[in-house]
Amino acid sequence: MESIAIWIAHYGYIAIFSLLVLGIVGLPVPDEWLLTFAGYLVFKNNLSFWPAFAAAALGSMCGITVSYGLGRSLGLFLIRHYGRLLRISRKDMDRVHAWFDRFGTWTLLIGYYVPGVRHFTAVVAGTSKMEFHMFSLFAYSGALLWTTTFMALGYGFGEQWSQVLVQVEKHLAIWALVALVLVIIFGIRWYGKRRRTNGSQF
Repeated sequence: MESIAIWIAHYGYIAIFSLLVLGIVGLPVPDEWLLTFAGYLVFKNNLSFWPAFAAAALGSMCGITVSYGLGRSLGLFLIRHYGRLLRISRKDMDRVHAWFDRFGTWTLLIGYYVPGVRHFTAVVAGTSKMEFHMFSLFAYSGALLWTTTFMALGYGFGEQWSQVLVQVEKHLAIWALVALVLVIIFGIRWYGKRRRTNGSQF
């Protein structure tokens, strides 16, 4: 965690983008922690909201697109030869296939909130030869919702963000249900803060 905080301190938005690309692809990056910390830095005015949000959202979208491309082009070859590197096993793939059978393309959206599923969903979508326009619709919508949820968490809880995150991570799946509420809270607080800042300039 400390090394990631140092990366963000030194490289800012580029670090947020690149780390999320790697995390979504499957490398061991604490994605929720990173997003929540970024939201906290916005709260502290160490980062600006729109560049931080754009870096996080685009990093998530690029990462999941890379995973989709790998799944679509390499398929089972990827699992057999590089699965261990990307923390992907055949058992995990079968689990996510079952999710797709049950929830369809919605798995791409809600999978962000489920531990052990996020970085498999795009690979499965690719191996299943899902059309890119369908993949992008659900995967990118999920990236926006997931990014907003955890950045709003860091911004909304301020100095208490790390303690709150510990509790949230125990029940990540249910956050898909409350994400919209957090988006609204984030929007209201950010707009109010911006309005007060603009008002103080007169």
